[in-house]
Order: sequence, then structure tokens, then C-alpha cells
Amino acid sequence: MSKDASRTPRPPPEGVVASWWTPFGEHLALERRCSAYTVRNYRAAFDDFYRWLAASSLWDRGIGALGPREVRDFVIEAQRRYGRRTLHNHVSGLRTLCRYWMRKGRLTRNPFTGVPLPKLEKRLPQFLTEEQARALLAGPRRLLENGACDAFTACRDLLAMELLYGGGLRVSELVGLSHGDVDLAEGVARVLGKGRKQRVCPLGRAACAVLARFRDEFTPGAGRADPVLCNKDGGRLTPRSVQLMLKRHLALAGLPLDLTPHKLRHSFATHLLNSGADLRVVQELLGHAQLVTTQVYTHVSIARLKDVYDRAHPRA
Repeated sequence: MSKDASRTPRPPPEGVVASWWTPFGEHLALERRCSAYTVRNYRAAFDDFYRWLAASSLWDRGIGALGPREVRDFVIEAQRRYGRRTLHNHVSGLRTLCRYWMRKGRLTRNPFTGVPLPKLEKRLPQFLTEEQARALLAGPRRLLENGACDAFTACRDLLAMELLYGGGLRVSELVGLSHGDVDLAEGVARVLGKGRKQRVCPLGRAACAVLARFRDEFTPGAGRADPVLCNKDGGRLTPRSVQLMLKRHLALAGLPLDLTPHKLRHSFATHLLNSGADLRVVQELLGHAQLVTTQVYTHVSIARLKDVYDRAHPRA
């Protein structure tokens, strides 16, 4: 691929998008219920791959005709423009796209199966300490007392953060939550997660108390299909609006602004394990298909224990 082409990326022709991307994108959003962030990243991967194929005169041969050498060349070239983690995500998206078209009978093989990729550096997930979590959750009350927001906004913002931290919800699960999904008497919510898998999430007394107050005081006429989190017009919040709301409270608490709603989910898992929760139970609560996905939080807990030991033990 030429340097000029990489500097001025153009989207694939409409016919290519309609033929190869649109059905797959709808499958991701509607059937697999992937987040808008995932769909956007997979679309970026497809666009980038198409541009490389077109510039290399390989598009006309077809994706199914690509061999290991061509795919390896694509990966090597892409390494010059993307970090390792982005490259892994792009290849994952392209592998998923080819798997989809194999099921539809359009491809007979997946050229991205087994493609060698550079190793990822191991990064522990970011999370809040329990003290930081308390400071963050105190933000809405402080804003209300200072006259910086109204009662509706304060209660709703607190509810959003209590559900993220107290229930371990993904932001997509949070904004998709309706009143019919919540059983306040039992203190649980039924959420539809990745792959359309349903799980039951305990919400905790604090989250349930805020939810009951928000419903009774601000959305008393809400039906079972209405959103738990809404704006003043009753409309469902978007993931982006939750992200912006969280940044406001992070700034107020003096916490890093790059902490995302997902970091509250990390905090949920880490604090459970630090308090002795069973790893299998945390896996179920998070909705992880594989235990290895949850095990990263044990590394966080061990790192914390080592830090405490190094600071406190005279023979450390």
C-alpha cells in the first residue's frame, strides 16, 4: 500500500460496503448485540483491509483467494500504522467477518485463521480504590448541595454510577436496562450481555435504594419497557452521555479523566476478589464466557497484596 493512500484514506465504494459490510454490520449490532464501539472498530478494520487489497491489486481476486503470504504481508504493513492492541482488534474483526461469510456460504475458508500476530504486552486493568469509589459516588450530592445541578440529574447520575459499580454492568447493558428487567424486591437485574446471553446481576442495597427513589420521585409513570436511566424527556440515555457524565464526576473527585465506565466494572470485580469472593462467582456476575477472562483480576489482587507487603513488612 502506498504512503499517499494511507495518508488520505477513502471509504470503500458504496457497492462494496453494501455487499460485504452492511449485512455483517447488522449482524453485529442486531444479532450479536455488539456495542457501537465494537461495530465502529470492526468497520474501521474492514475499510483499512479493503484499501490495502485495492492498492495491492488483490481485491478483484476475492478475499477467499488470499493465502497466508498475502495475509502476513497485510499484517506486517499494518504494524507500521497501528499499535499492537489495535492490530489484534482489527484482525479479530476481519476473522469474525470471514467467519460470518463462511456461514452464509460466500467463503469456503477463513484466511485470518492462525495468522501470526505480535505479542501483546500484559496490562493490568485500571480500577478505583474503595476510597476513590466513595469519593466518586459522593459527587452528585456535592453538586446538588452547591447548586451546580438539579435533583433529577443528581439522582440519575448517582444511579448510573451505583449500577456500574454495584452491579458490574457494561455501559451498553446499563443504558439498555428497562424497569421490567429489575426486581427490586430481590435486588437483582436481568441484563442481556454479549452474544445475547442473559444473566442475573445482584445490584446491592445502595443501588436499589437509589433506583427506587429515582423511579418514585422522578419517573413515577414509567412502564416495564421504559428505560431505568433516562433524560428529562424520558428518552433512553446513550453510552456517550454516560461517558460524559462520568468525566464530570471524575473531575470533581480529582480522579484521572481517562477512567471509563468500564473501569467501574473492573473496580467491581477487583473489590469483590479483594474481599474474598470466589473467582467462579465473579465470572458469573461479570458474564464472562471463559474463566481466563476473569483471572486477570486475580493478578490485580496479587499486585495489591504485594504492594501492601512491600510497604508494611520490615523484611520486604
